[in-house]
Amino acid sequence: MPKGKGGRIRGIVAGRRNVYEALRARMGKTGAAKIANAGKTHADRSRMARKAARTRKAKGK
Repeated sequence: MPKGKGGRIRGIVAGRRNVYEALRARMGKTGAAKIANAGKTHADRSRMARKAARTRKAKGK
């Protein structure tokens, strides 16, 4: 939930708010929204998550 305001975040797909909030801490609103909304199916999002994990691991984070 956004700090200071209640309710849903406009423009973010239902069920993706946690992803948006996590990315928003590191990115701007637009970039975080693009990533959070990407992937129409669970399989697409899972594939992106695995790719991101590999990228973080390769960068030593």
